[in-house]
Amino acid sequence: MGGMTADRVRAQLDGLAGAGLDWRTFGNTALEVLRQGMPFASACLATMDPATHIVTSTVKTGALDDDHDAEWAFHEYVADDLYDFRSLTAAGTRVVGLATTTSGDVGRSRRYTELFAPVWDYTDELRATLRIDDATWGGLALFHDGTRTFTAAEQEFVASVAPAFARGLRAGIVTGMATQGEALGPSGPAVLVVGTDGELRQANAGAAARLAALGCDRLDAGPLPHVVDCLVAAARRSATTPGSVNPRARLRAQDGRWVVADASLLVDASGTGRDVVVTIDDARPPEIVPLVVSAYGLTGRERDVVGLVLQGVDTADIARSLHLSAYTVQDHLKQVFAKVGVRSRRELIARIVNDFYAPRVDSTSLAPSGWFTPTP
Repeated sequence: MGGMTADRVRAQLDGLAGAGLDWRTFGNTALEVLRQGMPFASACLATMDPATHIVTSTVKTGALDDDHDAEWAFHEYVADDLYDFRSLTAAGTRVVGLATTTSGDVGRSRRYTELFAPVWDYTDELRATLRIDDATWGGLALFHDGTRTFTAAEQEFVASVAPAFARGLRAGIVTGMATQGEALGPSGPAVLVVGTDGELRQANAGAAARLAALGCDRLDAGPLPHVVDCLVAAARRSATTPGSVNPRARLRAQDGRWVVADASLLVDASGTGRDVVVTIDDARPPEIVPLVVSAYGLTGRERDVVGLVLQGVDTADIARSLHLSAYTVQDHLKQVFAKVGVRSRRELIARIVNDFYAPRVDSTSLAPSGWFTPTP
């Protein structure tokens, strides 16, 4: 352990998780606090769509860079290895160390021999799934270099702070939500075609604006957003896995708006092909409302009440529907208002829905699909 005591680190991380920080600010600050208690060479903190476990964005420290995101996505979603974040989540594993798992024979990991060792010369990796209230909101990967490996005490310590990281990520995705007065982001979907080498082959006219909102400045320079790499890799794996569905992910763009991205393998008339098409478009309320409601940390019963409130059901009918007294419904609503930071049903609906839907009502028209199109 480092200079700061374990109890002090845990206390500071718990405070950060409830400080109302956006997830990137929380991530950068939390990793620095963690380093004070347990030194490491590099770290990567990732957000995930809790429904699909697709990585949507990352914060990195140390020597880690964005240039190898496509390679990481390949090893995470395509190549078979000792573990990945999805398998750890499915198994209910909170923390795992590579050296511990392999009894010191880290070369058994393909990810280690093909990426971690030759690119960064790391000697060990520690992974933690960031899970709270039965949902995984992200993952944490720490790395040692030189001759160091993660001790049992370090793994136990990371397991003890993982819930604070999960709370901070979950709260951070609904911090700084866009308001109706803000400028609208890009309109219309982005369509990308990514080749077998991970390079962008084709893109439609709306792709540049969409990718810029995800942090990619130019289509012809630099790596694609990490979520695109992950979706492409997951689509290649899905194409060879019977019964699997096309991968998709919900995420916040840099302007605060919600988007949905999905990917699927392109095939020609003969049924073969290896290019992947990725689409990125505005999220519809049914896609995002469950995620936003979960992000506020509501209990199951509180979520039931909110669902009926969003349908316009009054207190008496909510009580009858849920077999509760009207007083109990009001108590649940008070708890919901406190967690969301509102004072009325009207503000609750605005906070959950208007962030991504209402701003377009007065600025765009409806297409035959029922969604918004740019106003000429």
